[in-house]
Amino acid sequence: MIRTVRARALVAAVALAAGVLGAGTSLGAPLGAPQGAARAQAPAAAELAPAADTCDSTRSVPPGKDANGAKIRKIRERGTLVVGVDQNSYHWGYRNPQTGMIEGFDIDLAHAIAKSVLGDPNKITFKAVPTARRIEAVKAGEVDLVIRTTTITCARLQEVAFSKPYFAAGQRLVVPKSAKATGIDQGLKGKRVCAAASSSSDTELKTDKHGAAEVTVVENQLDCLVLMQLGKVDATLTDAVLAAAQAAQDPTVEVVGETLLPGWMGVVVNQADADLVAWVNQALLDYKADGGWRRSYDHWLADSMGSSSDQYEYKQ
Repeated sequence: MIRTVRARALVAAVALAAGVLGAGTSLGAPLGAPQGAARAQAPAAAELAPAADTCDSTRSVPPGKDANGAKIRKIRERGTLVVGVDQNSYHWGYRNPQTGMIEGFDIDLAHAIAKSVLGDPNKITFKAVPTARRIEAVKAGEVDLVIRTTTITCARLQEVAFSKPYFAAGQRLVVPKSAKATGIDQGLKGKRVCAAASSSSDTELKTDKHGAAEVTVVENQLDCLVLMQLGKVDATLTDAVLAAAQAAQDPTVEVVGETLLPGWMGVVVNQADADLVAWVNQALLDYKADGGWRRSYDHWLADSMGSSSDQYEYKQ
């Protein structure tokens, strides 16, 4: 039987997980939940919530820009877009230790959406959100949206709305090169495995079909890399894109085996905010059309994930 271990964060960055990061480094109190006016659009988005066991993960509110939408008006009145992000995922949402700025592929997308909504990519407030709180942060109104390598799943669509996909998803296994593992079975069976709480990897390991001897659950996937470095776990199951980022960050580990649970990543939005979902979907179309998506891929991901982005881009 698998023994599940709850591990505390081992890196200082996780201690900031509840803080507001601003466009760069500022800290502050989280915003309160949205008021009733912003919830007037609920039915249009909620109608897209599928059955828990089957769904079309690419289905979303049609793209469009309604400047009179309740949520869009609220964001414009506030003057900043509040986005839940990661600050520990190399190349995706990562605090650059030299500049103190949050940067990466997800962060570029957040800036593009802020520019679309507010006319300025820097009118944005970043709030670090742990993996396990991505959905709750949106539901509670602590953020306007979450852009944090979040896979669109049927279960999550019961609770929140998603944009159209912006990147291919899946789960991959990361192991120390010294383990000399060549596949999923060899890397997981009888091993001590780490995953982030409430992630797709966590859900997959709970099925117990891979024969892990022990599962350690942490707040953020970077904590798993630290545990591997300390020799406290033998392997990490995480999002494919984050697996590649871990291997790029630490040359002593590698990604092995096939991709599990292929799917798509999307921007997470409250089901009440159909006008914001539509706006994000239009911003995604514009971001791809003007070459922003590809430029960001080339800058952050091409070295670790390959020069061709075709397999990762959703074609609408």
